[in-house]
Amino acid sequence: MSEVQLELEILRYDPEKDQEPRFQTYSVTCKEEWMILDAINHVKDHVDTTVSYRWSCHMAVCGSCGMNIDGEPKLACKVSVRGYANKKVRIEPLSNFPIERDLVVVQDDFMEKLKSVKPYIIRKEEKPIEEGEYKQSPAELMKYKQFTMCINCLCCYAACPQYALIPEFVGPAALTMAHRYNQDSRDQGLAERHEVVSTSEAVWECSFDGDCSEACPKHVDPASALQQLKIATTVQWYQELIGMGGK
Repeated sequence: MSEVQLELEILRYDPEKDQEPRFQTYSVTCKEEWMILDAINHVKDHVDTTVSYRWSCHMAVCGSCGMNIDGEPKLACKVSVRGYANKKVRIEPLSNFPIERDLVVVQDDFMEKLKSVKPYIIRKEEKPIEEGEYKQSPAELMKYKQFTMCINCLCCYAACPQYALIPEFVGPAALTMAHRYNQDSRDQGLAERHEVVSTSEAVWECSFDGDCSEACPKHVDPASALQQLKIATTVQWYQELIGMGGK
């Protein structure tokens, strides 16, 4: 079985001991079919048990292993070691977030912003349970299905130049979730979310750079969602202005 030699240059930072982050290099002999995550796991299991990072499913589903790989936000479980054979690859925590330890970032800001857009179905009045579920046509599902693929890996926030400059920006993943539920035929919470998404810190802060969509490992295209949300927000504003309201 073929092997790949890799030099992992991993950012290390222990807030209890270090004044500032530093890099530590590990030489790893990898199996050719390994992903970068496998190489990091090898370091953790056999070389240095103190390396801290997040991971769980190894199937690009949980979003835990988001990190900067050679300066680009990616899922470590989706990046093959083959592309870095006999090279030094720099591994860093996702940009634009405080470092908790090594490759682990503090996600509190994102979680608060996600909560603020109410990423769940809101009903003004629930129908009796005996009337059954709320059904959708395939066309109604397709209006928002793409945006349900978000796994909250935060790669889009690490890539977003606006979030880097303006920490108050609600950000691509949270706003994409707002749009996802606004487009859901079962939802009636558009007016409630409008209070958050229509602010200057939300959709109007987006400069449509598109880096968030480039970085998204699930091809959610948050940049497209935000532009659609700008249109919907404008329509909602005019409806409220003339007293028509919204769903």
